[in-house]
Amino acid sequence: MSRESIQYDCFRGCVVTHDEATGQTSCSYRAGCCKMGARDWLKDARDGSFPGIYEVRFKNTRKGFYVNDSAQNIRIGDLVVVEAATGLDLGIVTLEGPSVGRQMKCRGVDPETATFRKIYRKARQTDIEKWQEAIAREQDTMIRARKIAAMMGLEMKIGDVEFQGDGSKAIFYYIADGRVDFRQLIKAYAEEFRIRIEMKQIGARQEAGLIGGLGVCGRELCCSNYISSFQSISTSAARCQDLSLNPLKLAGQCGKLKCCLNYEVPVYLDALSRIPKVNGPLEFEDGPAYLRKTDILRETMYFSYEKSSDATLFPLSAEEVREIIEMNRDGEKAESLRPEPVQRTPEFVSAVGDDSISRFDSPRRRKKSQNRRGGGRSRKPGARNGGRPAPKNGEK
Repeated sequence: MSRESIQYDCFRGCVVTHDEATGQTSCSYRAGCCKMGARDWLKDARDGSFPGIYEVRFKNTRKGFYVNDSAQNIRIGDLVVVEAATGLDLGIVTLEGPSVGRQMKCRGVDPETATFRKIYRKARQTDIEKWQEAIAREQDTMIRARKIAAMMGLEMKIGDVEFQGDGSKAIFYYIADGRVDFRQLIKAYAEEFRIRIEMKQIGARQEAGLIGGLGVCGRELCCSNYISSFQSISTSAARCQDLSLNPLKLAGQCGKLKCCLNYEVPVYLDALSRIPKVNGPLEFEDGPAYLRKTDILRETMYFSYEKSSDATLFPLSAEEVREIIEMNRDGEKAESLRPEPVQRTPEFVSAVGDDSISRFDSPRRRKKSQNRRGGGRSRKPGARNGGRPAPKNGEK
C-alpha cells in the first residue's frame, strides 16, 4: 500500500502530494488556502469577452495576466509554464473570462495597449518536480541572505525569498527605512547561491501581507487575506470615529495604523454631516448645559449642567440641538432638561387596628365534644355489658 505525504502551501495556494512508492509529486490548486485570492463571481456568465487572457498567480501577492495564443485547453486551477523576463516560470491559473477584465480594470491595465506574456503549456511532471526543488531552497536561502546582509552592515531586512519556477532566478524582498546601496550585496548573493538576483523593496504593510498572521479581532490579517492595494491612513480617520488616540491600540502588527480604520470612515462622515457643531454651552431656563459626549451613529448628544461631571446626562437628538442653538442665537432660552417633579399627596397610614390586641394571647386548645348528659364520653348501647343488650325487668 502506497504512502502519501500531503503538504499545504498557503503561500501559493496549492496542495502538494508526494507518493513515496512511485516517487512522483503532484500539485493541485486549493482556492481556500490561497492568499489574496479573487473569487470568480462570473464563472457561469461566459460572454466571450477577453478570450485567451488568464490571471496567473505565483507566490504571495505576485500575479500577472498572460495570453494563451496557442489555443490550449486551460482552466482555473491548472499549473502552467509561462514566459518570464529570463527563463521560465510556473504558476497557477486563478481567473478567466469576464472576471479577468474586472481585475485588469482594478489594476489599471488596458487590454488594448498592454503587452501580455505568453502561456507556453501546461506544467509537466518534470516541471513540477523542478519547481518543488526550488521551493525547498527558499527558507535556507532567506536565512543565509540575512546573515550576509548583517555581516556587510547594511540597514535592511530580507523579508522573503521567491524562486522562479525553473530555479534560475530568485526575488529577494527586503525592507529598509532609507536608501540602501546593495550592489556589493548582489555580487555576494550571486556568488553564494549561483542564481540571478532581483532585489525588490517592500513596505511594512507588504511584509505583514507576505508573512500573514491574526489580528486583534481574531481573524486573518486583511493585508494577507484580500487587500491588494494599500491606501494611506491618517489619524483623522480615528478622530472622526471618536476613537482614543492611543498608538498601541491603533497600530497593527506592521507597526503602522490599522487598515480597518478606513472601513467605516464614510459612514461616520455621513453621520457627522447631520450633527451640529457645538462651540459653547447651550442656554436653558435653569442654566447652561455643556456637551459631554456624542453618539455619532445614533446622532444623539449628551449634555450635563455640570461642566466637568458626567453624573447626570440628558440625551438630545441632533435635530433638537440644532433648534436650541437657533433659539439661543435669537436670545431665547430653551426649556429645562430636568424632568418636572411629580407632586404626590401623602397618604396617612395608621397602625392602629391593623392587628387585633388578642394576638399577644396564647392560642386556646380546641376541646372535643362531650356528652353533658352522662358527664362523660358518649357510649353506644350495651357498651358496659361487653356489647350485649341490657336485660329487661325480671330477667337475669
